[in-house]
Amino acid sequence: MNTPNAIESTRPQWVPTPQDISEALLTDFAKFVTARSGIEFSDYHALWRWSVDDVAGFWEAVWRYFELGPTPESVLATTGMPGAQWFPNTELNYVDQVLWQARADRPAIVAVDETGATATLSWDEMLDRAGAFARTLRSLGVHAGDRVVGYLPNIPEAVIAFLATASIGAVWSACGQDYSAKAALDRLGQLRPVVLVTAGGYRYGGRPHDRTREIGELRAGLPDLRATIAVSSLGTVVPDALDWHEATRDGGRLETTQVPFDHPLWILYSSGTTGLPKGIVHGHGGVLLEHLKAIALQSDIGPEDTFFWYTSPSWMMWNFQVAGLLVGATIVCYAGSPAYPMPDALWEIAARTRATVLGTSPGYVLGCMKAGVVPGEDHDLSALRSVGITGASLPASSSIWLRDHVGDHVQISSISGGTDVVSAFIGGVRTVPVWPGELSAPYLGVALDAWDEHGSSVRGDVGELVIMKPMPSMPVAFWNDPDGSRYRSAYFEMYAGAWRHGDWVTITDRGSIVVHGRSDSTLNRNGIRMGSADFYQVVERIPEISEALVIGVEQPDGRYWMPLFVVPASGCEFGPDLIERINAEIRTELSPRHIPDEIIAAPGVPHTRTGKKLEVPVKKLLQGADPARVVDRSAVDNPALLDWYADFLTRVGDRAQI
Repeated sequence: MNTPNAIESTRPQWVPTPQDISEALLTDFAKFVTARSGIEFSDYHALWRWSVDDVAGFWEAVWRYFELGPTPESVLATTGMPGAQWFPNTELNYVDQVLWQARADRPAIVAVDETGATATLSWDEMLDRAGAFARTLRSLGVHAGDRVVGYLPNIPEAVIAFLATASIGAVWSACGQDYSAKAALDRLGQLRPVVLVTAGGYRYGGRPHDRTREIGELRAGLPDLRATIAVSSLGTVVPDALDWHEATRDGGRLETTQVPFDHPLWILYSSGTTGLPKGIVHGHGGVLLEHLKAIALQSDIGPEDTFFWYTSPSWMMWNFQVAGLLVGATIVCYAGSPAYPMPDALWEIAARTRATVLGTSPGYVLGCMKAGVVPGEDHDLSALRSVGITGASLPASSSIWLRDHVGDHVQISSISGGTDVVSAFIGGVRTVPVWPGELSAPYLGVALDAWDEHGSSVRGDVGELVIMKPMPSMPVAFWNDPDGSRYRSAYFEMYAGAWRHGDWVTITDRGSIVVHGRSDSTLNRNGIRMGSADFYQVVERIPEISEALVIGVEQPDGRYWMPLFVVPASGCEFGPDLIERINAEIRTELSPRHIPDEIIAAPGVPHTRTGKKLEVPVKKLLQGADPARVVDRSAVDNPALLDWYADFLTRVGDRAQI
């Protein structure tokens, strides 16, 4: 059934100008394809249709357009999913594309910290240090296939260490220093790494965080380590570690080792809320092609851009931002809080660095709205042309706020994808309008559809997001999954031969997409399916509410209990008047069917460390599951909140009688 207000007809809030369209890299790519094939494309959707009808032809065109080398004899040797074989007998190295972009007129990296200090790193400096670091790795006996891991903030040294590792065919993996030693070991420890790259600590929210104790615990749990290489920070020294400056002292040419197309580049991780996080292995060639497409063709980022996405090495968006180097852009590394010392800190950094593309989250935008921030008036954002949003659905109201308070000339590019493909399936396109609350279009080469439970395509109605044809950046494998069973069960169990991503979406008649939230946390009340994101878009807009969590709990007697937990904003009183106001907003903006059974004040909402709400684990806790089996506490941003939800029914009584 249709979700109220989800696919209502709206006027676009941003429309590309004729100049936007004519100057877009996407338009140049379309002309390139037309010149080679004779196929004319009337608009973006026609180009997208060709890209998914002829996926091999599309990816060959991407290869040729970016001049990645001689055209391979075969592009897609095996088409089935899982098991598609891309570019067999092709060798390359991701880092070669970075080397080809080196230039003297713009920096490669701008580094910013909470103190206000800003430093730049030239392309020559970045590549010289990466070359020196690669030689250090080789001197330690690191070879292709060995794992080098990082426990680091978002600093330039993390980028340099990654480039050096990838250049020799070793495999990179990292997590941020906000992770505890145990949480880091749950991820990095699976890989049996031979080198650890770390830093003494980081600064966040105005406070220093010394991590030397955690580093000691991490090293103790990595028995195959040959060396620890440490960046000096906060005036701390990591005992028995090789100093970063020593490891990168003697610069020189960064040389690359050619590896097969699907040779592992890096290992990212699932959220890890149940059991050990799954290690998701991506290959050099698949990531290179996907990121060139996503960064250049979809995001329209090129050599004159400064690309700033607020992220951490724990999150795939760090890898996505590093890809700015593939197209010659300048990237911005920031390791502090997005709201320190003021709520508009990110906007100030964007202004200071002259960022042309800024990436953030719906939560940060909502925080700015409630704080009364006016970025377009308070900061010089004249260089900014696009704001990217990911991590959750962006409500229509937040999208309109960005238009009104940042600038109506700024494209709002909400994207949705995942660590699984280290990219997006859907997002903004420089040649397609933006409608509030909607993602503009599926990305090129993404054979996306919405299916019902029977595997039938649906339009204008909610369905499971599926990908019907392979993408080069789909995982090479899961780590420690020799027979591929974990990989198959993650994506291919519901629909044979199609990738089921676990998102609940509506495809509109104009080809845009509404994302309603995770399908495994779908609310199903009396046969009526509801998306949790729809609730949050309404409730979290209320000034007195800082965050919300809605859960649908099946009761033993067959009844269905749907509580809404809300976190009152600081200084706001929770009581009958606020409850009635919340219900009234839900009734008006959604429907009477969406009114929760209870509205309960909570001390907070638990998230994964990448900011996703733990809806399914909390549901299991409310059903009486053992907390130790429901979720790995090290994967949670505030583990103490789990105890509050686990004890909720004990404190207030059994809801089965509702």
